[in-house]
Amino acid sequence: MTRKRLTQAGPRWLAWAVLAVAGLLLVASVAFAAWGFGRAAAPAGGIAPQASGSGGPTTGGPPMMGPGGPRQVGGPSGGMMGGHVWLAGDGVRVETIAQARARATQAAASSGLRPGEVMQFTNNFYVELKDTSGAPTTEVLVDPATGTVSTEYGPAMMWNTGNRTAKVSPDQAVAIANRWLQTNAAGQSAATPEAYPGYYTIDVTSGGKKVGMLSVNATTGAVWNHTWHAQFLAEEDA
Repeated sequence: MTRKRLTQAGPRWLAWAVLAVAGLLLVASVAFAAWGFGRAAAPAGGIAPQASGSGGPTTGGPPMMGPGGPRQVGGPSGGMMGGHVWLAGDGVRVETIAQARARATQAAASSGLRPGEVMQFTNNFYVELKDTSGAPTTEVLVDPATGTVSTEYGPAMMWNTGNRTAKVSPDQAVAIANRWLQTNAAGQSAATPEAYPGYYTIDVTSGGKKVGMLSVNATTGAVWNHTWHAQFLAEEDA
């Protein structure tokens, strides 16, 4: 009798063991698949990719791509935010307009350009570069912390076509800028435009005081607000 009960219990025990092993294998396979999916979704280093911001014309965000392409003048390539570095920083702080002008002069010399207007903002120094005839050619920024001189974000990177053919006249550019300001920055108005190859850059005033600048594309009339400067502090023209 005892021998019979043992004989019946053997197959039952074996069946439960097989089911347990199968369950463990199923759990392990699911875990391995999930691990493999995670590896495929993230690049090396385990940092998941992030979507790029929209930026660009009318938004004033970091530059993406625009009419005319990223044509640049002078200096080696590379730099901040894909910018064109004219002069690498030397680690010496730039605290005055005179110092910023000196950095820009050194950066532009090999291209036969010279600084014109220099504006100081809380985030950077803005410098327009002119050719030998005095015509504005491009715009650069001087980093106050390092002294790096690089092509300004936005229009100078993306709209500089290298030629001065324009479908939009200076007066039309001012009118476009004022319409944009009425909608997006009530109380501000556009001043006299500076014509660059492919676009205009226009100072913006409020209550008769300069507060910033924006650009208008000379072909499409698109507006690009220069939001990266922050607060205007001082300026010097030459």
